[in-house]
Amino acid sequence: MLDPTILTIGGIVLGIAIIERILERWGVINLVDQFSEIMRFILPVTFYSALIYFFATFMF
Repeated sequence: MLDPTILTIGGIVLGIAIIERILERWGVINLVDQFSEIMRFILPVTFYSALIYFFATFMF
């Protein structure tokens, strides 16, 4: 369960979410809107790619 690839992908997504929250607190709403539009596409693609990778490399 502690596969470095999965942890790296999760860390990147978590980092982007934290950056989005920081920008929201700073009041840069237009940039946050652009981030949310990009993340609306990237998050599902990343999730399903990581899920496929996990099951492809998981030893049953």
